[in-house]
Amino acid sequence: MGAKLPRGEVSLDDYRQDLEQSAAYARVTGFSVKDAVPATWLHVCTFGLQGRILRSKEFPFSLAGLVHVSNEMVLHRPVGVAERLRLAVTAENLQPHKKGATFELRGRIHVGDELVWEGSSNYLSTKADVPGDPPETKRLPMPEAQAGGASQRWRLPADLGRQYARVSGDWNPIHLHPLTARIFGFPRPIIHGMWTHARALAAFGGQLPDAYRVRVQFTKPILLPGRVGFVVDGDSFAVVDKEGKPKLVGELTEVPAAS
Repeated sequence: MGAKLPRGEVSLDDYRQDLEQSAAYARVTGFSVKDAVPATWLHVCTFGLQGRILRSKEFPFSLAGLVHVSNEMVLHRPVGVAERLRLAVTAENLQPHKKGATFELRGRIHVGDELVWEGSSNYLSTKADVPGDPPETKRLPMPEAQAGGASQRWRLPADLGRQYARVSGDWNPIHLHPLTARIFGFPRPIIHGMWTHARALAAFGGQLPDAYRVRVQFTKPILLPGRVGFVVDGDSFAVVDKEGKPKLVGELTEVPAAS
């Protein structure tokens, strides 16, 4: 029998957002602190449920071999920090990959009966073997504006991984200290992909629409401490190193707001 993902969903029917943690998250990721929370914060709200799936006895792969490849989320309307949420996460779409196997953790957030947010995190398990031909992966385009240089530059301090871990709950050792990062083959800690995702959204400032879809692909790790640039051209954006090579590539599109 081949590997199988856990069936069914894990859920939490009445989730109260932590106001202090939400404000701290906004400060660490570059957002303004206000009543409407970032879409990436809602991903953080589902992170505990994701962990329950990944740590369950039914989950077939080692956590040590997981790589966050891409993320997609849709914010259907602004969500206030005081709103009570209904959270649900499922594991889906197990597929072969040339380096192992990929799967998705899909999250959905409702306020009452209204779907306000949904997201999908695609993971690669490098220690898995799923039979079949890997599907073709379409790469998001780099923004054309990169030739003109970055519109913003960010300095990432050495302890940024620990700062983000405190507000997100993601204490993966590759992000925390040089010693723990070296155990997993990194010369220095790397920043969480979801910090980079959040910081890129924060870079749009007041230009973010009330409802939108955002897709990102994580292309290369960012070592800490470090410096990166942000480039944007229309719907496309990227986080790049000093040579202009992408660390994250993304696409942001407006969607009709929930009525």
